[in-house]
Amino acid sequence: MAEYALTVTTGNMLHAGTFDNVYVTLLGEEGQSNRTKLTGVSLVNEKVGMFSVTSAFTLGFLLLLQVEKDPLHEFEDKAWFCSTVSVRTPEDDDVFFPCYKWLFRGDLVLLRGGRATKAFEDFYPRLEDQRKKELVQQKLTYKWDEYAEGMAYVLSIKDVSSLPPEAHFSFSKALEFEYRIKFATDELTETGILHTTARWENFEDMKNVSWFTKSSLAETVSQLWKNDDFFAYQFLNGVNPYVIRRCSKLPSNFPVTDEMVKPFMADGTTLTEEMENGNIFILDYKIMEDLPTTVMDGKQVPLSAPICLLYMTPEKKLLPLAIQLGQQPSKDNPIFLPSDSEVDWLLAKLHVRHVDTLYCLLVTHLQNTHLVAEVFAMATLRNLPTIHPLYKLLIPHHRSTLFVNTVARAVLYGPGRFFDNSSISAEGQLPLLRRALAQLTYVSLCPPDDIAARGLESIPNFYHRDDALRVWNVINGFVKAVVAYYYPLDIEVAADSELQQWVNEIFNYGFLGNAASGFPSSVQNVKELIKFVTMLIFTTSARHTAVNGAQLDFLSWIPNGPLLLHLAPPTIKGTATMDDILMTLPNKSFGSITTALNWFLGEKYDDFVPLGQYPQLFSEPAVLRMIEDFQEELSTIGGAIEKRNEELQLPYLYLNPKEIENSATI
Repeated sequence: MAEYALTVTTGNMLHAGTFDNVYVTLLGEEGQSNRTKLTGVSLVNEKVGMFSVTSAFTLGFLLLLQVEKDPLHEFEDKAWFCSTVSVRTPEDDDVFFPCYKWLFRGDLVLLRGGRATKAFEDFYPRLEDQRKKELVQQKLTYKWDEYAEGMAYVLSIKDVSSLPPEAHFSFSKALEFEYRIKFATDELTETGILHTTARWENFEDMKNVSWFTKSSLAETVSQLWKNDDFFAYQFLNGVNPYVIRRCSKLPSNFPVTDEMVKPFMADGTTLTEEMENGNIFILDYKIMEDLPTTVMDGKQVPLSAPICLLYMTPEKKLLPLAIQLGQQPSKDNPIFLPSDSEVDWLLAKLHVRHVDTLYCLLVTHLQNTHLVAEVFAMATLRNLPTIHPLYKLLIPHHRSTLFVNTVARAVLYGPGRFFDNSSISAEGQLPLLRRALAQLTYVSLCPPDDIAARGLESIPNFYHRDDALRVWNVINGFVKAVVAYYYPLDIEVAADSELQQWVNEIFNYGFLGNAASGFPSSVQNVKELIKFVTMLIFTTSARHTAVNGAQLDFLSWIPNGPLLLHLAPPTIKGTATMDDILMTLPNKSFGSITTALNWFLGEKYDDFVPLGQYPQLFSEPAVLRMIEDFQEELSTIGGAIEKRNEELQLPYLYLNPKEIENSATI
């Protein structure tokens, strides 16, 4: 009689245990064990249970572990979250079987254990067959759907209740999610703000919006938003540091002259000289030109497509230099300057902030993190079996992404959704997202390349850049170690059919086969694979957090991040008043709702998982040490960032590793 000792771990989460009977069967190269019931209450009240499985003879090399929940149990069905099963064989070998699945009555799963393997490393026909069956089932579960022509493909499931249980929010997050919705709705209703059309009487009234007070930095923003240096600072360290670039030559449609800007530049220098010296930067929102806008009171609300010039002074302070609110220069489209009236200049900056906020939420956040992350998740689930080393490495970076994106399609963007009430209508969102995807490049998702392409290597006080490069380098070092462990030779990368199909699906379904984007359709060597995997992890974790984390702080003050403006940009100077600014801003209802949304999305949830914290999917000691080293390096740069922030009036918080969530979960 051969005895196998099992250590079974139940998930450490709300409602993870079960009273149902659970059975296991070990399948080895020389036969299978008895179907054994896991007796005792350890699957209910404790996190770890110890069990014994016997066989008339030793099973040889363990191929699979079968786990099933009793289909005939008489009590009410109670799902069980099985985390891991560890098996000690009669030969004193330990075989680790990760599961991390919810099992319901009648469910049966086959788990692979042992070292992570590529397809060409499976030598047992039973394992080859199981590997293929797993991917067939995954492709039936996770099907691609064309959301709209010219946009990245998405998951075909439209109702979140139809998603596999593992894709859902945790019970605790679901409860917290529902609580926040109810809290916000009740407060908006009780204060009478929810359906009011009343306008703001003054800026102080906006400080009474309760969610605004949930961020101390948001209160600082309310004090600084009119200042030129703070306006410019945000394009480096605010919610959207991805548009600014160095300007070496003015666009032909932006006729700024030396005489216009001479009063605002250092003595004895010219605009041309400062461009040559690398001190001029530009924001160009041409992508927003001619988009359909929301209709209110029978009229389309205005939407500008501004160009803004910024100047780095000898004192290393970045300041706005000139703003043109439309792409086509004309007498009705003046160039605004810091010497204009306070109201004219503030209005010009307000329109830039408005467009930048819309671009940030719909392009930088939605398109370039969430929709891209969904493509990565789908391709991983469809093409990499659970035993594949890249699946084990990447699946924690896809946690909850499919769920939250499905919710977003139901409530945030599209006809009748939240953003349909912003300046860009649902009809305008589609062409914007199409343009954004067509312009998205591989370079732009790799911080070292992106920063160089935008000419921002040496601009001072660019804390987002500094922290992004730190995090990228640490992720890259970790990925390099893991990939090199499993792919010591370039030929192994090229020969991995599952890996190649994974990359190909990302290229075709995520970037629509656009070779000009620079995204690869295949990877042929270890170096290419390391960079691609680093890009994926950075995008789904750090890049998403940098945008999402800053929303509450920088956009809660309504004039600094309005999603809707009622009055068109001024066509002449000298006539606007401060009342015009109040009339331009969104009314109390929409302004308060957007602030509530920033709170809803911007604060941490209880089940937050920081970058580098992984469920145990690997069993190889060398890889487990790599994960520990990764965590230590993240902690080290976190300490350096905190030390730097102590000396800053406006600390940059969002890329401290302990603030970076492992995946796009909200």
